[in-house]
Amino acid sequence: MQEEMTIEEIYSEFDSEWVLVEDPVTDDALNVLRGKVLCHSRDRDEVYRKAISPRVKRFAMLYTGKIPEGTEVLL
Repeated sequence: MQEEMTIEEIYSEFDSEWVLVEDPVTDDALNVLRGKVLCHSRDRDEVYRKAISPRVKRFAMLYTGKIPEGTEVLL
């Protein structure tokens, strides 16, 4: 899969999944607006393995679900 999608299309099509976006187009605050979806999965580790492949140079990792209350996120 290497289809360019808007952020709205990504959230709509891949509900509660991890999504790897190659060459994301961002706004001034670095919010992803669109990009090429390389892969998606409910398994975060599967998407991380794809992200560290040598061929992926610039990417964004998105989670399209709701983060449970009380969960801490490290960036």
